[in-house]
Amino acid sequence: MEGRRDRADLRHRPDDRLQERADRLNRTMAEQSLPVVAEGAATEERPASGQGISRRALLGTVGATGLVLGAAGGAVGYAAAPAAATPLTSVGSDEVMFHGKHQPGITEGLQARGHLVAFDLAAGAGRKEAAALLRRWSETARRLMAGEATGSHDTDVARDAGPSSLTLTFGFGHSFFSRTGLEKQRPVALDPLPDFSSDQLDKARSNAVLWVQIGADDALVAFHALRAVQKDAGSAAKVRWQMNGFNRTPGATAHPMTARNLMGQLDGTRNPKPDESDFDQRVFVPESGTPAWMANGSYAVVRRIRMLLDDWEKLSLGTQEAVIGRRKANGAALSGGTETTAMDLEKTDAKGDLLVPVNAHARITRPDQNGGAAILRRPFSYHDGIDADGTPDAGLLFVCWQADPLRGFVPLQRKLDRGDALSQYIRHESSGLFAVPGGAAEGEYVGQRLLEG
Repeated sequence: MEGRRDRADLRHRPDDRLQERADRLNRTMAEQSLPVVAEGAATEERPASGQGISRRALLGTVGATGLVLGAAGGAVGYAAAPAAATPLTSVGSDEVMFHGKHQPGITEGLQARGHLVAFDLAAGAGRKEAAALLRRWSETARRLMAGEATGSHDTDVARDAGPSSLTLTFGFGHSFFSRTGLEKQRPVALDPLPDFSSDQLDKARSNAVLWVQIGADDALVAFHALRAVQKDAGSAAKVRWQMNGFNRTPGATAHPMTARNLMGQLDGTRNPKPDESDFDQRVFVPESGTPAWMANGSYAVVRRIRMLLDDWEKLSLGTQEAVIGRRKANGAALSGGTETTAMDLEKTDAKGDLLVPVNAHARITRPDQNGGAAILRRPFSYHDGIDADGTPDAGLLFVCWQADPLRGFVPLQRKLDRGDALSQYIRHESSGLFAVPGGAAEGEYVGQRLLEG
């Protein structure tokens, strides 16, 4: 997959950054008169006296127990030694590359923690300030995604952690182009989305000049990146809105599987797969696309969708499955088979009724029912507390990717608007559309071909 290092390769090939981290931790422990940490397993090589933590000890393996050896050789727990001494697990050591053909955070798997944050340029800020900001953000993203500190003023929030699959993704809203004097470079595909009958949008939490998506498999790593992005904005931009999300933590299930949303349903069964022949055509702007600066980029539709969970949870299991068109337990279509079995839209029961109801969500969203329209869903769940009446403010931070929203999200949402059984159990509360340029090459920053072209 573009931009990601092989996990096994990362797990078994420690690099210079890990050695630097080990040296830094050893210096810290020496200053505090703390014992040097030995390797996590009896069969592992121990560092010679005075050498401190090795790269191998710092990287660790999936089976690391989290115990360290004290000066007397006895095992002590986390409370008796600094957390920094614990070897990184495979989750912590996973790294996504910043530089590449596409920006990170699009084709990678779902991450355990996410932040979506949107900015407006400050009064008087224009193209020059935007270019400087994207340059700062890109360098910060490169450092953090490699597991490095942001610089001399790093907050140390993620000091003890590895990259943890951190990704930062940057996009431009419709108004970015008027603010920077680049109206002629605004893509037609970035025209405002049409109104939908299910919309109850809060304008204060919709759209923006700039958009940043942050994802990681560790909450502190993700927050660290969020704070760094906000600080980098300085006087050039101010936060318009910010949303926090989550997914299941890697390793929480016996084997990798499609994620579940807060309704308990498997969510993303029919997502396009990178190994499909038309994947790039559906998700990314082609090299020959227009405008030229969007080559290898994509368009992100961002929607905060509140789930009316109290109403949903009153439904019987059978009714919930009829609304979706799939079994809750395993994601299989109601027409039979497994999660990956093709849905039989014509199959009926003994009474002649369609097994997959005509207004079932899974039926309506099938590409072959929408002229081939398809999107790559990459959402986060969210929970923003409980209202005064006891109603949970929870649902989905829906993020979908496509080469052209007018051929992806828009026709699908229009179809859903006309009769999706799920619509009475959800509410679209905010919306945004952003042009996400292709990845930055070595030595470039995101958006450089637009801002300096």
